[in-house]
Amino acid sequence: MFSFFKKKPPAPTPPVAEPAAPAGTPSVTPAATAPSKVAVPDAASLPPSAVTPPPVSAAPERKNWLDKLKVGLRKTGSSIATVFTGTRIDDALYEDLESALLMADTGVKATQHLLDDLKRRVKDARATDPAAVKGLLVESITSLLLPLEKALVIGQHKPTVIMVAGVNGAGKTTSIGKLTRHLAKHGATVLLAAADTFRAAAREQLSVWAERTTVDIISQEGGDPAAVSFDAVSAGKARGRDVVLVDTAGRLPTQLHLMEELKKIKRVVQKADATAPHEVLLVIDGNTGQNALSQVKVFDDALQLTGLIVTKLDGTAKGGVLAAIARERPIPVYFIGVGEKLEDLETFNAREFAQALLS
Repeated sequence: MFSFFKKKPPAPTPPVAEPAAPAGTPSVTPAATAPSKVAVPDAASLPPSAVTPPPVSAAPERKNWLDKLKVGLRKTGSSIATVFTGTRIDDALYEDLESALLMADTGVKATQHLLDDLKRRVKDARATDPAAVKGLLVESITSLLLPLEKALVIGQHKPTVIMVAGVNGAGKTTSIGKLTRHLAKHGATVLLAAADTFRAAAREQLSVWAERTTVDIISQEGGDPAAVSFDAVSAGKARGRDVVLVDTAGRLPTQLHLMEELKKIKRVVQKADATAPHEVLLVIDGNTGQNALSQVKVFDDALQLTGLIVTKLDGTAKGGVLAAIARERPIPVYFIGVGEKLEDLETFNAREFAQALLS
């Protein structure tokens, strides 16, 4: 899917005067330049041709990013692709493919599913060339990953409150900065909440991203994460922001007291907006393989995740973890990342990923 979110035009609302902040309230760092608002007409009022996303190949930026994805997944893909260099389709080919998929952290359940599905496709197609089997594997992987392909919808709520979690080192705060750029680029106004108050440099790091993407940030030095989140949602409503992004503290699933803190943030956010949070995203590191799947399960059990952001797929040999997630905990993958630049985060497309994996 080319467009990463759909936005409904908000109904006109009168300006809300902001009261003077009393002493002790969270500091607000204003944006240097507010992002321009791009009006998005209601899709129902447009002809079908106007709302149908253009072909992926027609977008130069997308093509450049896909080239990066292919390079990033080369280590995973090369180990799988070597299986199809022989001249026969036999048990040895399937055994080698099974080993390659497991080494790519596809997981036992997903690997068995792919092998069974591939054998059926080979039989139906009456394939006799191993090279043709490779093409059928692309179709099989695409079919498995398709349930993960879902658009992030912005505009059904104002503001749309997005809570972002993840372990330290997964690229959570950096992903929030990249996501902010995507939202602003598509005309959405964003307010950041620096609710990661446990890590000393987290507030400063998020402030840098706020400055780079020219958005406002709600922060409080040494404050309570839930209180900062509450204030941010309240401010987002008062200022008419489209999105409030809440950066929570990075933690390991085994840190039960910190997991409880995450649950508290979610409860307190609901006091500011009974329908919030509207999205609960988990950022996972694609390099961690099956450990990433374990994180998804634990965080989903605690927070009821609505989406994933998978980072650091560049240079990893464990790109098969998405197949494991699709088979065991099929939570939508909204974005995948292949680098550190602002533009190195893009929407997930099942067929693109499968093709890049085996290119």
